[in-house]
Amino acid sequence: MNFNRYVFLSAIVAALGGFLFGFDTAVISGAEQEIQRLWQLTDLEHGLAVAIALYGTVLGALFGGIPANAIGRKQTLFWVGILYLVSAIGSALAPDEITFMIFRFIGGVGVGASSVAAPMYISEISPAKSRGTLVALFQFNIVLGIVIAYVSNYLLSDIGDQAWRSMLGVEAVPALIYCIMVTFVPKSPRWLIIRKNAREKAMEILQKLDPEHVTESMRAIIRNHEENISKAKPVFFSSRYKIPIMLAIAFAFFNQMAGINAIIYYAPRIFEMAGLETGSALLSTTGIGITNLIFTMLGIVLIDRTGRKRLMLIGSLGLILMLGLVARSFYLESFTGVPLFLFTYIAFFAMSQGAVIWVFISEIFPNEVRAQGQSLGSFTHWIMAAIVANIFPGLASAFGGGPIFLFFTIMMILQLIFVIRFMPETKGKSLEELESTLMD
Repeated sequence: MNFNRYVFLSAIVAALGGFLFGFDTAVISGAEQEIQRLWQLTDLEHGLAVAIALYGTVLGALFGGIPANAIGRKQTLFWVGILYLVSAIGSALAPDEITFMIFRFIGGVGVGASSVAAPMYISEISPAKSRGTLVALFQFNIVLGIVIAYVSNYLLSDIGDQAWRSMLGVEAVPALIYCIMVTFVPKSPRWLIIRKNAREKAMEILQKLDPEHVTESMRAIIRNHEENISKAKPVFFSSRYKIPIMLAIAFAFFNQMAGINAIIYYAPRIFEMAGLETGSALLSTTGIGITNLIFTMLGIVLIDRTGRKRLMLIGSLGLILMLGLVARSFYLESFTGVPLFLFTYIAFFAMSQGAVIWVFISEIFPNEVRAQGQSLGSFTHWIMAAIVANIFPGLASAFGGGPIFLFFTIMMILQLIFVIRFMPETKGKSLEELESTLMD
């Protein structure tokens, strides 16, 4: 696919927020044991120190739409970079566990706000024909950030007793670079029209982003905006937006009900439950990260060619099969194929739900309420991620792997029904076309 160079570079810069997102999320894995020993944390305190960033993520996702509307998508991305920078430096220099948790919480807020602002920004600057691929770069960078965090932790692990501080502090370098780079990207033309009525500036930016369709795009954005102004002031939680709200909540809900965070966070535990050696933990973590990266790339290649819905259909069928085979293995206590099933599961997830979620949610809301919609979808995603991550160990101990993976299988059957019955195809349609379709 041929990309407008200006659009592509702007999307890449915004998507680098996803790299910091992934790096910040995964980097704690190399530091958590040393932190517990250094400050002599109880299991409860240790769990809070590790999970505190996730609570920040939920908060950032819930309120990330406010600055995105008030100061714009671009400025929000800049301040997200500042949050990552402050978090990295503060966490690395923290003298005690309370200070450490405060700065990790700040980083979590950055993660949540990034998951709102970056996909929305890329969606609003991208031509319809390449929007899926460009927004999916955000997910690719998340996965890349996770893998790089694992590699960075490994390379820094032998530099001394305070290696964990370097592991956390090194994130300051890409965060600073990101803050500088994001100052060079254009503002969202849709935000300029909807929030600032700056039509000439928006036209100037659209001329660079999509010169072939600039007049058509301007007319569609202004027409939709004026139609919305002529109606009552939009109330987000109203019947007017019930279709995109339902789609965003359901999509984010099913994304986590696939069990993805349970498997990524607790891969070594699951492998041990399946009777494998403890030494498989490192292999499983690294292998899952690499598999995730490769198949996320495949999803990016396919998303604007095959469409979002077809990827979700293929992914749902694959997830049902793999989760069903894992559940069967636990019930029969025959674990030979479990590693293969889990790696294949990651492949199906990465190329479908992993690649599609941020694209789909960023597309389905009207320009007037896209920030609130993206915030709702992101919040649903992260609150469900927190719940799954918190309850999985207890459920695994109480019930074993069979019932848990059977539950995930049933959830994916329900997802398949949702995709077939309710999920619209958004490929190749402008945001204004989608608004008209979904509102009707």
